Amino acid sequence: MTVRSPDPNRSATYGIADWPYSRSEGLLARPGSLPAGRPWPRLRVLTIASGGEPRLADGVASVARQDYPECRHDVVPAGSAPSAAILADEAVDYVLVLPAGDLLAPGALAALALEAALSGAGAVAGLRVLFDGAVTSLDVPSLSGEDTSEIPFTGGEVLWRRDALAALPGLDLSDAGWAAHAWAAVGRTARGLARIGRPVLLQFDRLGERETDSALSTDAFQPAPLPPPYAGGGKALRLSQDSSQSPTLSIASLTGTGHAGGAGIAHRRLGEALRLAGHRVVDVVLADESPPAAAEWTDAFPVAEAAIGAGGHDLVLAGNLHGATRSLTIAGRLAADRPVALVLHDLFALTGRCAHPRGCLRIETVGCDAACPTPDEYPQLARRRIAGTHAAKRAVLSLRDGPILLANSAWTAARAAALAPPGTVVAPLALAFPTNVFRPGDRTAMRRALGLPADDLLILVSAVVLDGPDKNVGDLAEALRRVAGPGIGFVAIGRLDHPARLALPNLFAPGLVADEAQLAVWYGACDLHVTASRLETLGQTPIEAGLCGTPTLAYRTAGLTTSVIDGVSGRLVPVEPGALGDALVELVADRAGLARLGAFARIALESRFSPAACAMSLDRVFRERGMVPSHGHRLRFAPEMLGQFPFAAMPAVAATGLVAAPSGPFVRGLRRTKQRLLGRRLPLWARRGLYWAARLRSLRGGRR
Repeated sequence: MTVRSPDPNRSATYGIADWPYSRSEGLLARPGSLPAGRPWPRLRVLTIASGGEPRLADGVASVARQDYPECRHDVVPAGSAPSAAILADEAVDYVLVLPAGDLLAPGALAALALEAALSGAGAVAGLRVLFDGAVTSLDVPSLSGEDTSEIPFTGGEVLWRRDALAALPGLDLSDAGWAAHAWAAVGRTARGLARIGRPVLLQFDRLGERETDSALSTDAFQPAPLPPPYAGGGKALRLSQDSSQSPTLSIASLTGTGHAGGAGIAHRRLGEALRLAGHRVVDVVLADESPPAAAEWTDAFPVAEAAIGAGGHDLVLAGNLHGATRSLTIAGRLAADRPVALVLHDLFALTGRCAHPRGCLRIETVGCDAACPTPDEYPQLARRRIAGTHAAKRAVLSLRDGPILLANSAWTAARAAALAPPGTVVAPLALAFPTNVFRPGDRTAMRRALGLPADDLLILVSAVVLDGPDKNVGDLAEALRRVAGPGIGFVAIGRLDHPARLALPNLFAPGLVADEAQLAVWYGACDLHVTASRLETLGQTPIEAGLCGTPTLAYRTAGLTTSVIDGVSGRLVPVEPGALGDALVELVADRAGLARLGAFARIALESRFSPAACAMSLDRVFRERGMVPSHGHRLRFAPEMLGQFPFAAMPAVAATGLVAAPSGPFVRGLRRTKQRLLGRRLPLWARRGLYWAARLRSLRGGRR
């Protein structure tokens, strides 16, 4: 078959620059075998065509450019699809049927095959990009197994286990509707279905030009006429006008102090993912009404509550509230009128006052009380109030329509189930990361731009406060010193209050990095990321680093068991003396192994933690809790969702202002003096002083 020359309009048509006639951005070379050395699955791609279909040559080229040598692509005439022969061929592990005129997205086969190998699912689907002269939307099939979309479900976005299809009687791959039938049938088997949150198929919108659904606009959170309500879950919820489209919600994103810091950044990204899924999201910040210094004594927020009530929102998505209050009473009051979901960026919602109980056993025996060992550590609370606050939080969670707890890792979900009152709903949540920003690049060029040594093996450590009390800097420094020497460099991103604790040769310390794009360059310039933390509910830095092709070494504990896929995106070791250092010595001696882990990290984490993957996890919660209809609807995304991936012709803009500007010398000196005198604690008398100072400032501001 003759391959035609590149079309200059192809970028606009498919949304991907120069595809499929050049290598796309953000893709690392696929390792030669799966993790643990297993061979990649053997794939067969089948296209049924008469030979004259538009874009058929592009479709053939898109398969050839997949960097997947274990794949055979057959283009067969219409009416002669050898379904029985293909499904009986034991030399084939998985099958993908690519309709004539459609294309595979860059890296689609490796992403689908890796998830199939990791999950064992009978079928794995990714995002379908619909185009008709330009990208019109993206979508993904529902896990319910039904499909009521007006766009035909041809199955080109699904990698099927051959034996799962072979077990379906009378299946004919040339029949219209076979894919919808097979998706539902495989979903009822023990292996079930899986989805990844990245594009795998570029499909021509066979219905032609259609009016753009306002629910798919990234401006959908702006005031607009409301569609008819959906009576479900006891609440009146909004649906898009077209019943075949994804239902949309109006959501209030509630935080204590906004989008600063790790939890604030994570919450902002949740809102962005929901907007791209067509939901309307309005940000409400409690600190706009009451200063953080008053958090210990503030339970009521009349301005915020009135705004949420007036907005007629269907859901409140709350998180990181302890910057403005030490209670959950606002969540309880809001839950009386609408569903409330609490994102467990930490475990504050489940304790008397702390964000992490650490090794404290009182919470699971007698409950949090005045015997709390750390009442003066943030989030601080007077000893005499801890027991009552813990009881009040449990009362809120025990309400009949109490908040849903969203857990960002398997460990967080398990801790929530153990610490929450019986009957509390705990649901899984995949956090969102801008996978177009955190992406692999030219490591040599990045090092040159940052002034880093070109040939050294560079080890990265990163946190907002590198020597914070929960970052276990002693273990970290001990492990790093074991490999220090010629040819080894270290990069430390974040605030370091006591530089001597991380004194290392060949250390580069840029401090806090406030720009996502610049942070990604630092990540991508390094060979390995190491953390000694033991208290992460997830661990965002391992995911950000892994998306840049940099694997992570960490302890096998807490949420790190989700953010680091052992043997895939990094390595996990037991929480034992010397274990971190032993593993670090092994990894440093195997640069090829580090590169292999980095390539797998990019593939797996993009599939599981993209904004689309996040929206898919929330959509599942919405359906299971009756907030939207549970069957039939595909989840649809705005065309701008494609910009969240590095191969998009029009990438999304990176965020800035991730952290506050570095403190001046005077403030740093005051901080060190305070820590020498009081440690990281803040006694009650000091907190009261800060509270009254904040009150006086507000009164003076009011007089002006």
